Amino acid sequence: MASERPSRVVLVEDEVDLAELYELHLADAGFAVEAYHRGDAALEAVLTEHAAGNPPDLLILDQMLPGVDGLEICRQVRALEPYVPVLFLTAKGSELDRVLGLELGADDYLTKPVSLPELVARVRALFRMRARLGAPEEETGERLVRGPLEIDRAKRSVQIAGQALDLTLREFDLLYFMAASPGRVFSRDRLVEAVWGMGYEGYEHTVNSHINRLRKKLSAADAADLVETVWGVGYRFVEQP
Repeated sequence: MASERPSRVVLVEDEVDLAELYELHLADAGFAVEAYHRGDAALEAVLTEHAAGNPPDLLILDQMLPGVDGLEICRQVRALEPYVPVLFLTAKGSELDRVLGLELGADDYLTKPVSLPELVARVRALFRMRARLGAPEEETGERLVRGPLEIDRAKRSVQIAGQALDLTLREFDLLYFMAASPGRVFSRDRLVEAVWGMGYEGYEHTVNSHINRLRKKLSAADAADLVETVWGVGYRFVEQP
């Protein structure tokens, strides 16, 4: 019996020595890694492979790249189907880059200098999250109805008054987790634990950015008041009549 194909990671890092180091550790962890040192070359390859029906399973993007930067790559990849998780690598202390990446749809980020064990752990966590998207209904099938909101966990679909809402994996998991316990206030670190499966420095920006993006999409469907900030504590899904 043929072994299962290893998950394919596209790594885009312009510092060759770092790229080789990341590639070595990810390969040792069982991932098939394709490394690029220019953003334009990586974007062309990803778009070409996507058109051929062979998109990567995950992208690791440095923010500053020659040719095309990581933010632009993330923006274009986010417009594609099927969904490809994106992990950003950002410069130490570059809060603006992290926020921009998350606003464009990145699923996670790591601050340089990167801890190699943490890089592998984050990649594995993103693949676990991705696997939940394709989990069979008997394992994850559950449907929530909260006022005008309908969430089908098995299909990973959300509708508000019959209007489909296009959410990323993280946004969906955040919404589902909070909507499953309406009225309950969740701290940011509890949301990180439940949705990301780990705690790490900078989590507050990650949760805030994802909640802000989620609210923008809810607002477009006239449902911005479904998720409420409880100042000094966290967030909650508002109980519906």
